[in-house]
Amino acid sequence: MLLGDARMLAWVLMPDHAHWLLQLGECDELASIVMRLKSASARRAHRVIGKTGSLWSRAYHDHAVRKEEDLRAIARYIVCNPIRAGITRHIGNYPFWNAHWL
Repeated sequence: MLLGDARMLAWVLMPDHAHWLLQLGECDELASIVMRLKSASARRAHRVIGKTGSLWSRAYHDHAVRKEEDLRAIARYIVCNPIRAGITRHIGNYPFWNAHWL
């Protein structure tokens, strides 16, 4: 997925939303990266499910990581969303996630 000079460190796709841990680069603003992520993921999802139309809302919530925050802990929190939501008991059984550290 094209992110310009940003890096995706972790992600998980939930039934009604997604979480992405991104490391921004020098060139692209967060809003343009989120727009590209939503657009590319919607196209892929629509191919799989055979539908068209809006998949994501236009809005998004962001949180800037403070220097003292642990990126791995944040990534673990993100990828454990399906467990907390009761979708799976083991993240390895859930196909819609990944993290840079694997």
